[in-house]
Amino acid sequence: MIPDHSFIDLILNASLLVQFVMLILVLASVISWTMIFNKHVLLKHSKNNADIFEEKFWSSEDLSPLYNRITAGRYESNGMEKIFEAGYKEFSRLQNKESIDPEAMLDGAQRSMRIVMNKEVDHLETNLSFLATVGSTSPYIGLFGTVWGIMNSFQALGTVQQATIAMVAPGISEALIATAMGLFAAIPAVIAYNRYSYDVERLINRYDNFLEEFVAILHRHAHS
Repeated sequence: MIPDHSFIDLILNASLLVQFVMLILVLASVISWTMIFNKHVLLKHSKNNADIFEEKFWSSEDLSPLYNRITAGRYESNGMEKIFEAGYKEFSRLQNKESIDPEAMLDGAQRSMRIVMNKEVDHLETNLSFLATVGSTSPYIGLFGTVWGIMNSFQALGTVQQATIAMVAPGISEALIATAMGLFAAIPAVIAYNRYSYDVERLINRYDNFLEEFVAILHRHAHS
């Protein structure tokens, strides 16, 4: 009669190397799920902030009150607000200087906004590379544990005179758990990476479009 081996028993009876592989995959899965949740909150917050700010921006006839409300706020601006704040601040600073070329004012404002935008993009893309790494390497790490476990199972057959399926089944089962863990870690990471990369790209396009539209508005102010 074939003994009943529970999932926990198979893990506990696995070789040290296979257990180490499983531990790596569990840690990778836990970290990636934490990053997935945090990235979801960040992107949702960034999109909502962009929607709210764009509505305020395009409904404002004068940008000075909007700038004053942002700088006087008790919270730190981010995303599109921060890009606007940097551009308007630099444009106003250069505008107060005497005999400065309008194009120089526009170049300074645009340069300031590009710097802030690049920092915001870096913040949005944080941890995406980790998700990509987990998604691409976890199946191979799990496969390594599986190959090692199966190899040990077949080596054990050399010490007996009569080999049966019941003798190698537990070893193969525990080895296949490593592959399952690898897929469990990889699949959510790949899905999240693809989804969040798309969302980040859309936000970057929104930031870039806003920057160009704001520069056009500043151009009219500079030449008025």
